Amino acid sequence: MKKMSAKINGIQQLGVGVIHLEEAWKWYRQYFAMDIRIFEEEAVAELMLPHTGGKPRARHAVLALNMRGGGGFEIWQHKGKTPELPKFEIQLGDLGIYIGKLKADNVRKAYKKFKSDGLNVLGEISKTPEGKEHFFIKDYLGNLWEVVNHHEVFRREKSVTGGVLGAVIGVKNMDDSLKVYREILQYDKIVYDINDSFADLSALPGGKGKFRRVLLEHSGIRNGAFSPLFGSTCIELVQAFDHQPRDIYEGRIWGDPGFIHLCFDINGIDAIREKVKQMGYPFTVDSARNHETFDMGEAAGNFAYIQAPEGTLIEFVETHKIPILEKIGWTIDFRKRGSHPLPDWLLKMFRFKRVKK
Repeated sequence: MKKMSAKINGIQQLGVGVIHLEEAWKWYRQYFAMDIRIFEEEAVAELMLPHTGGKPRARHAVLALNMRGGGGFEIWQHKGKTPELPKFEIQLGDLGIYIGKLKADNVRKAYKKFKSDGLNVLGEISKTPEGKEHFFIKDYLGNLWEVVNHHEVFRREKSVTGGVLGAVIGVKNMDDSLKVYREILQYDKIVYDINDSFADLSALPGGKGKFRRVLLEHSGIRNGAFSPLFGSTCIELVQAFDHQPRDIYEGRIWGDPGFIHLCFDINGIDAIREKVKQMGYPFTVDSARNHETFDMGEAAGNFAYIQAPEGTLIEFVETHKIPILEKIGWTIDFRKRGSHPLPDWLLKMFRFKRVKK
């Protein structure tokens, strides 16, 4: 049997730790249209011990998508312990995932809508170093989101934003972190690499300092099963020069409120295992170590984690099966189908998994 090579298909989801799942998901449905439920499950995270203080943690999680396209949210709540909030104000450049990027093909429309909704919009619309309009918003939990001009729309909807385009990640040593994001995650294109102070970041906590700012994209088209829905993505790395950065999860564990991980849809988990090990970033969690399928309730597959030099947890998920329409038992088994893109008409069937209230 031919051994599959490592293949990164796009950002599947951004993990968001919350205090009350139902309350948080309702907010994200109402304002960010993350209303397509792919799976929901209450279980114990038994394999995450390296990142949960060495103890299995009961949790409630839901994976939600936006039909305009982009990555989803894995909304995640501790059930066996009280979720712990950060004990300090997180600043730009602190280590880990600081901002989630959301797609919008009309940034001005999104800005006007969120302002009229009374949301906590920070500053005005400005332009990134590459000239794209964007603005920042803080959700009711205190998480920061960047709404960025992006032309891709998978399905026209009433919502003003799509799903996850990427993330802004604080790093301690830019060159060390670039090895993971460029060589492992295949973001081979540097859009800009600038050392300066940035007017468009000035509304953010700690945003008036001097930073090294690197925006990464992938030059090739992703062609996994869900790639037409996820679309193109980017990662922005930020290194602070004017303050000593702190670990965003200092004194806390995975699953506590905030951005807990960035997850990539992949094929060839065995090949990725070998690659990251050779590069010095071995899997810290590995559900596929015994070559078994991990049951995730309505879905199944394998997952693994690495930890980037700055501490960011990167998840890899290889999907084996996923329900399309549960009522009629329509499930796709990717072990039989392969990894080439699903047709748009089939991916658009996810709209029937919408949660409206």
